[in-house]
Amino acid sequence: MKISTRGRYALRVMIDLAMNENNGYISLKDIANRQEISMKYLEQIVSVLNKAGLVDTLRGNNGGYKLNKKPSEYKVGEILRVSEGDLTPVYCIHENCSRKSKCKSYSFWEGLDKTITDYVDSKTLEDLIK
Repeated sequence: MKISTRGRYALRVMIDLAMNENNGYISLKDIANRQEISMKYLEQIVSVLNKAGLVDTLRGNNGGYKLNKKPSEYKVGEILRVSEGDLTPVYCIHENCSRKSKCKSYSFWEGLDKTITDYVDSKTLEDLIK
């Protein structure tokens, strides 16, 4: 499994918003400058985060983005799933695999999936900030 720039940048954006949450709504320009992400790519990422309800937006001169919840309430896994999709390392784990009962490697992939899920869901934005 490889996390793309979209997933990595989404996490960076959420961390940036968490670290600057006392400043109210944060402009994309400020985030782009601090995180060194192009505005065009940042707009795509924030759009996905906004549609998923992870961030709130305000239009206008003093507008921008902010978190909808406390940093401690955001699991890293949630952010990665919104930006990346399914984090399962192999297709057959969440599908009705016809070979499941006779596949010698199935339990390995199932264990790896559980390990990934448990790890990304055990960390919050607050953990990453500290």
